[in-house]
Amino acid sequence: MVSTPTRHPRRRPAARQHSGSRGSSRVNASGNPAADAIAARPERKGVLGAFGRMWRFLEGSDRQTSGSSYYMILGATLALTAIGLMMVLSASSVESIANAASTVEPTDEGAIVFDFFFKQSMYAVLGVVLMLVLSRLGPRVFKFLAWPGLGVAIVLLVLVLLIGENINGNQNWIRIGNQSLQPSEPAKLALALWCATVLERKRGLIRDWKHALIPVAPLGGVILLLVMLGGDLGTAIILGMIMAAALFFAGAPMKLFTLVGLLGIAGAFGAILLNSTRSTRIQAWLRLNCESATDPCFQTNQGLFALASGGWWGVGIGQSRQKWNWIPEAHNDFIFAIIGEEFGLIGTLVVIALFGILAVATLRVARRYTDPFVRILMGSILVWLIGQAFVNIGMVTGVLPVIGVPLPFISYGGSALTFTLAAVGVLLAFARRMPPAVPGTAGPAVSSNQTSASDK
Repeated sequence: MVSTPTRHPRRRPAARQHSGSRGSSRVNASGNPAADAIAARPERKGVLGAFGRMWRFLEGSDRQTSGSSYYMILGATLALTAIGLMMVLSASSVESIANAASTVEPTDEGAIVFDFFFKQSMYAVLGVVLMLVLSRLGPRVFKFLAWPGLGVAIVLLVLVLLIGENINGNQNWIRIGNQSLQPSEPAKLALALWCATVLERKRGLIRDWKHALIPVAPLGGVILLLVMLGGDLGTAIILGMIMAAALFFAGAPMKLFTLVGLLGIAGAFGAILLNSTRSTRIQAWLRLNCESATDPCFQTNQGLFALASGGWWGVGIGQSRQKWNWIPEAHNDFIFAIIGEEFGLIGTLVVIALFGILAVATLRVARRYTDPFVRILMGSILVWLIGQAFVNIGMVTGVLPVIGVPLPFISYGGSALTFTLAAVGVLLAFARRMPPAVPGTAGPAVSSNQTSASDK
């Protein structure tokens, strides 16, 4: 008896079974399993997904060129400057009219209202021109300017103590005709350039605390001392932040920051105890002397009233009530309170978001470079701009004591605006030459000092 083999039904190909079955997995089409795994990863929906996509856009991809970072830095800077001009016009108009009313000679009412605005606009144009000029330079020129810039800064700070003008207890200005110069503002940029140049040469010795501090601490300390002798503790704190940022991005040991931080805190307390005005402000911040006749909490309280009255959407541009001689220095140190009153919480968040975009774009450029000079300089300028903005906003909202630090790009002040824009010009110079990253990696394809274009 012969048995015949049993015939089995022909099986379909595996790929066809997957394509025909419901809920089957997606077939790899690119041939790259890692890329297909990332592409097949489900996207988060809702608020978390939106924030994730926004962060990935801001952080930038490995294949991204320098164009987007360049325009993010430039756009955020110009937007903040435009907001500043608009708010200086709004916040200073009342004070301009009040100052004109005290004069005997009749003046044009229109010119009176726009006085601060015209001056700030002139310095904004000068700053933008200087920003564009510096954006065309390279690391070699910045290194060449480091030592002369530091020397000029020290000379100007000495001249302030000799022939400077004292305003509100701070001797910080040199009067030149109808204009005034605040030398501590160019000193910030000069200190950042000089620290980056010196620390870049010590790249192999920076882990030794002696090489990290010398000569940064002695010569940088001279600038801090000259500013402190003029009575400006707030600017001295910002200069100290610039020096600390330069040491941090250079790779100095962390135990050094602990020691220097403790010494800095002790020095700040000593400066506060030796000055009655500073100690009064600290007591006002702690709400210990608000019931006194002089009411040192008045400025902070009025700033909080302005922020509270603005609500979500604000009372409208030009409609602030607190700027009518309620908030001292409404167009200067406390201009953020006027923004909150006229544009509400949304307006303040827009300003903070622009500073955030500036910070993210700067970090995005700095991480592409392997040249320590570029990283140290960009990190120092970043800490200067963002740190000063944080101090000012914290001061207005009551988180920090009032120490007289302006809001970058926005507060009234010609010297501050001009050299802040100049610092952005340095950031733009490196953003224009940002080396491309190797696909699939976070690092640069080439070092900045290996490209001839970036070293011109």
